[in-house]
Amino acid sequence: MRAVFVSALLVAAAVAAGVASGVRSAAPLVREWPITYTAHDGRQREAYVLLPAWYGPRHDPPLPLVVSPHGRGVDGQANARLWGDLPGRDSIAVVNPDGEGRRLPLYSWGYAGQVDDLARMPAVVQEALPWLRIKPDAVYGVGASMGGQELLLLLARHPHLLEAAAVVDAPTDLAQQYRKFASLPCNVGCRKRWQGPIGRGLQQLARIEVGGTPEQDPAAYAERSPAHFARAIARTGAPLGVWWSRADRVTGADGGFVRALARAHPRAPVMHIAGRWTHDRGFRLNLPRALAWLRLG
Repeated sequence: MRAVFVSALLVAAAVAAGVASGVRSAAPLVREWPITYTAHDGRQREAYVLLPAWYGPRHDPPLPLVVSPHGRGVDGQANARLWGDLPGRDSIAVVNPDGEGRRLPLYSWGYAGQVDDLARMPAVVQEALPWLRIKPDAVYGVGASMGGQELLLLLARHPHLLEAAAVVDAPTDLAQQYRKFASLPCNVGCRKRWQGPIGRGLQQLARIEVGGTPEQDPAAYAERSPAHFARAIARTGAPLGVWWSRADRVTGADGGFVRALARAHPRAPVMHIAGRWTHDRGFRLNLPRALAWLRLG
């Protein structure tokens, strides 16, 4: 079975925790079903399945499945809130796992164990909600920010899993992003939250999660960088949509990854759109467009 993967950007708020029988989210057309899964390291992690409010054990037509890994620094429940009414309006199922990195749960940055956990999400959801019927051959992928990075790595590591995919503002070179962290703006409130510049804090977290700096362990950073797997990604044959912004100061995207895909496989089914949105707006702005492009169903 193929699966859809969608991620989110940094967001501040999270919806209230639910109960096993399901709980309504802030969106009136959607119902949230919390579930638990075992991560690659044996830890128990939460995931939040969004379904149309009308869907349940007694009304269960097959639905496309969307697995939605979050962006850096937030959990699955915060990620779930970004979807708003879309699961109800488009009649899709969306699972938002909390995730688990090598050392950090919310800053997994493409760790292989986390990517493999994402590949298991269709089976995890099916086991937890056996009455949920997943529509075969009608599952797709969307990822933004760190989740987009992990989605691209999923294409490389599990090339037959996705029917099609779309990524928004996805960092494709983790070593380059590590260096760009230093130039991120940080006002007084930001410095108070991070006890210093945000860029310095993110670099420290990256060293903890990856195991050092890019100079100390270049191979570890390459293994988490979709650009390192451009040939494998281009040759999956899965249609891939890439949304990137010239105004994105977080990833510093310049279209280089799209050009690398074209060099690797000139006839690869890759579509790309460039804009000028900021990193924190990219997912909300482009998610409806990405879903329309994917034609879920």
